[in-house]
Amino acid sequence: MRVMGVDPGLTRCGLGAVEGRPGAPLSLVAVGVVRTGADEELGARLVGIEAGIEQWLDEVRPDAVAVERVFSQHNVRTVMGTAQAAGIAVLCAARRGLPVALHTPSEVKAAVTGSGSADKKQIGLMVTRLLRLTEMPKPADAADALALAICHVWRGGAQHRVAEAVARARSRAPRGDVKL
Repeated sequence: MRVMGVDPGLTRCGLGAVEGRPGAPLSLVAVGVVRTGADEELGARLVGIEAGIEQWLDEVRPDAVAVERVFSQHNVRTVMGTAQAAGIAVLCAARRGLPVALHTPSEVKAAVTGSGSADKKQIGLMVTRLLRLTEMPKPADAADALALAICHVWRGGAQHRVAEAVARARSRAPRGDVKL
């Protein structure tokens, strides 16, 4: 399975892609960031992020896209920009019919490091180790995008299969017979 991870942000939108399956070594496909200027108008920034993600989707050709689920922060301005960039990533993937998964930061941290409270350095070190890289991906947004992709390969596939099975059961059962 090839998964593209997106760590959304208006100034730096981290992108990373890995290939693999649960229980087997993972391979790095690509890693980088899409950057926009803080002095640019919001619409132009969102168009820039969309163009960058579309280019990545063309080049990487993922089977699925994993996006960080935006969570409440104290700085409303920051969370709004992050949510807008996340929405662009979801839109680009959905336009292509790609499955999209949203993973929380603590879920990603736990999947990659074993601790839901790991810091950025710990995430970067584990991504480097898991992908057998010679140096840590920089900036941290790029390493976080790879961590999202890794998390999805390890956890998302099973979650997706369960959701599909539930949907099939609901579609076959008479209305109201399947309780989940």
